[in-house]
Amino acid sequence: MAKVQESVTRALLGSTEDPGLSGQTKATFMKYARQDPETGEFYLGEDEFINAVAPTSENYHKIKRPQYAILFRVADRRKAGRVTVQDWNNFENLLGKPDADYEIAFRFFDVKGEGVVKWDDFNRLYHENKAAGGLPFDWSSEWAALYTGGRKKRHDMTYPQFCQMLRGLQGERVRQAFQYFDKDGDGYIEPEEFQRIIIETSSHKLSDHLLENLHTLCNISAGSKISYANVRAFLNIIREMDLLDSIIRSGTSKSKDGKITRTEFLNEAIRTTRFSNYTPMEADILFHFAGLDEPSGRLGLIDFAKVIDPSWQNAYELGTDATGVAMDTAQKAFATSKSLLHDVLESVHHFALGSVAGAFGAFMVYPIDLVKTRMQNQRSQRVGQLLYKNSIDCARKVIQNEGVKGLYSGVLPQLVGVAPEKAIKLTVNDLVRGKFMDPKTHSIWWGHEVLAGGSAGACQVIFTNPLEIVKIRLQVQGELAKNSDVPKRSAMWIVRNLGLIGLYKGATACLLRDVPFSAIYFPTYAHLKKDYFGESPQKKLGVLQLLTAGAIAGMPAAYLTTPCDVIKTRLQVEARKGEETYTGLRHAAKLIWQQEGFKAFFKGGPARILRSSPQFGFTLAAYEVLQNTLPMPGTHKDHGTPTGYAEPGVGLTEAKAPLAYLRSRNALKIILDLDGNFGNYGKPRVPEGRAWAGLPGVGKSGGA
Repeated sequence: MAKVQESVTRALLGSTEDPGLSGQTKATFMKYARQDPETGEFYLGEDEFINAVAPTSENYHKIKRPQYAILFRVADRRKAGRVTVQDWNNFENLLGKPDADYEIAFRFFDVKGEGVVKWDDFNRLYHENKAAGGLPFDWSSEWAALYTGGRKKRHDMTYPQFCQMLRGLQGERVRQAFQYFDKDGDGYIEPEEFQRIIIETSSHKLSDHLLENLHTLCNISAGSKISYANVRAFLNIIREMDLLDSIIRSGTSKSKDGKITRTEFLNEAIRTTRFSNYTPMEADILFHFAGLDEPSGRLGLIDFAKVIDPSWQNAYELGTDATGVAMDTAQKAFATSKSLLHDVLESVHHFALGSVAGAFGAFMVYPIDLVKTRMQNQRSQRVGQLLYKNSIDCARKVIQNEGVKGLYSGVLPQLVGVAPEKAIKLTVNDLVRGKFMDPKTHSIWWGHEVLAGGSAGACQVIFTNPLEIVKIRLQVQGELAKNSDVPKRSAMWIVRNLGLIGLYKGATACLLRDVPFSAIYFPTYAHLKKDYFGESPQKKLGVLQLLTAGAIAGMPAAYLTTPCDVIKTRLQVEARKGEETYTGLRHAAKLIWQQEGFKAFFKGGPARILRSSPQFGFTLAAYEVLQNTLPMPGTHKDHGTPTGYAEPGVGLTEAKAPLAYLRSRNALKIILDLDGNFGNYGKPRVPEGRAWAGLPGVGKSGGA
């Protein structure tokens, strides 16, 4: 019951604070723990621990899932092969530290827990986890000796010394690898050699777009080779991703079109930094990789995200076989047809959700709609003909004369008809908005928003008008039956009596009402969510916020279109004895003006606001909740992030994952600076007790 209440609260309010650490820790532990049949103790084995700590949103093609077992070895303080609830609590507490990522790496190598990393332990673990056939590294080099001591005078590393060593390790690995490939010592290597260096030292930190185009670095200058200066400039770029993010954000926000050139980038870097000016080569490299798909040289956030955002994917999810060869023609044809079928099924899925949401919204406000209809149909030109003084009096008399059931007269055809009506409206609005929306910035001109809403309103009339005329006649027949001998008619009788042409009586007035209503409503709703409630990829609105936005947007839309609704109602209701029959839109408007005055055009206006505002609020809120709770099988929950675009919450946007996950992942990235396959069990590893032979020109990488 407590979980249900928590889920309802989260859905209504949009987001809540994380639960207390102790409660969260115990709940997470028990969710994944298994029980020892002999002692009854609950514990986490390696697999259970990985399930508990590995983020569910990961696709694990950067950091492999088995590599999270490195964290298990840190949490298992007693080296018992299991993590108890106390161990788990200590690990969670460790993740709460501001420098948890570095401390996790330190504890992994501090085998005895004495607060220092001993060279023998470090050397053994390094070779146990390093993949065979990788780039060599000389731990007897001058650089390594500065941190660990020379071959004959190795010393222990304290926590600060160890962290600083890891901080500079990647640059030294690249330097040694460059020297290894630079056989003739001319300061140049081949593009393929550069690509191998970066993939083996930094693939866990870089985007697929960047990794797949590394060899093109040779094109930023004359010649076909890559110099060491190019390599250092590239390393400076990837090491300053966060600073680049800040500069690019600042520069693009000041630009009218949200894009900047190389010159504007350098100028903005000078304005926003004091001692981190970028060299011309570094700027060239950044704009080279970001502009591979946009050769104009004027780039926006979506272009830079391909370089800055490590989660950006290109061909990884497009389908390659185990050997890395692209799919053949037959496979591509199958994939295309599968994609088309998926699009059709997705449209059907959204239409079904829109239908359910529309029916729900209509049912919630149907009594108000009935009161509105009867108020609009009441003619006031003859004394003694007023049945209702106001909307409240109308509702009271309906209950008094017809019972509570009378408030739902005609609700069944309304629910049947409103489903496709609302579904078409929601679908058309989304479709037209998508056609005019900028695919990169997702921005849209307000005029196109109005056009999208108006188009949605126009398309729904094919369902709206027959639905309205049947509903209205069912809604008013209760008062006719009470005051005369007119028998009650069923919805099917009304349909047969009217015929196909009769079902579209008053369609012009219905069109004049629905087009401006939707043209006002949808843009207002979208801007309220974005500009007032702050909806963004990082902030998901709750049901109450969606309801509020929908209700507020419906107020002006409902009231301003009331005159057309009054005319439509008069045209669609059968005239009573002694009342003049309207022949058309102009005739109805003229008679209402002459006989009842201008105020008559706004009859039922307040009831229409009370009905339309919450109805569309309920409908849209239900639609969005259904999309989240009943996603189409095989699709990602985040519908706004197609393959190949920046993952929300990473890179250019604030990360959404819990801080514990982020620190765990960052700790693994630090350890992977030692070797990209570190801890990737199943890979060939150097047997324990044997040293790495090294490669010519570099020396032994693991000599003690």
